[in-house]
Amino acid sequence: MKVHILMSTYNGERFLAQQLDSIIAQTYTDWRLLIRDDGSSDGTRGIIADYVAKDERICWVDQDSQENLGVIKSFHRLVKLEDADVYLFSDQDDVWLSDKVASQLELAQRYPVEEPLLVYMDLKVVDDSLHVLEESMIKRQSHHANTSLEAILIENTVTGGVTLINHALAQRWTRTDGLIMHDWYLAILAASLGHLVYLDQPGELYRQHSQNVVGARTQDKRFKLFREGPRTVYQRYWRHIHEIQDQARTVLAEVGDRLSPDQHAILTNWISIDQQPLSERYRRLKTYGYRKNKRLHQLVFTSLILSKIYHQ
Repeated sequence: MKVHILMSTYNGERFLAQQLDSIIAQTYTDWRLLIRDDGSSDGTRGIIADYVAKDERICWVDQDSQENLGVIKSFHRLVKLEDADVYLFSDQDDVWLSDKVASQLELAQRYPVEEPLLVYMDLKVVDDSLHVLEESMIKRQSHHANTSLEAILIENTVTGGVTLINHALAQRWTRTDGLIMHDWYLAILAASLGHLVYLDQPGELYRQHSQNVVGARTQDKRFKLFREGPRTVYQRYWRHIHEIQDQARTVLAEVGDRLSPDQHAILTNWISIDQQPLSERYRRLKTYGYRKNKRLHQLVFTSLILSKIYHQ
């Protein structure tokens, strides 16, 4: 089996070596690590060079380029660079648990290779010094992991650093615009075309710090939102809803002709839900199961859709 681990780095000198060490320490050893630096200005590139020199499984992609593509396009470049049977995404600042790769591969091998597949895991949230803050990021943030199309469409519970995709799913990823984040988009594709599978165990220690592109929600973040006042909070929430709708449009544009009638209806009815009369908005919420996982989040979500308060 050809296993590619994909890492996009950007100014990650502080924690990069520790993450690379955790990959090297995996119990499953037959992998290639493809690293692409996205225009770092710190010591990241020097660290990459050191590890490439001492482990032949590590390959530096676009070594002579300083182009900043952004996280989505950088990972897309890595996925499309060379075919593999499976691809595992890696962040630059976390620490993988030693059996992460082996556990995901064992589960992935139970599914037909020709069917798109995404396998993801839970994470332990830690501070800069790896002290555990939360035993389960999924349970803390979302109560439970999502695996159905209607659930993952509305609330993402997939984190890139604990994500495995197979070649069949990688082939379907042809767009980089209109995505909120690549892990969420690939999860929707997997739920639409094949299998979105959750492995209920932690795969990594996920560092929560100010430099994360997308991080675990914290109490400070929540209090900041409340301090900004309801209008600002609700308008921001509406912008997020519209982003989710745009992402659904991208899914339809890419694979709409491959969806079942029920799957097509889930996406198309969500895209225009806020443009419908109250009775139709209510019907769509009930019929298609659009919801958030936690009670408070669901209350806010449903109230916004039905009332259209501060709708933009």
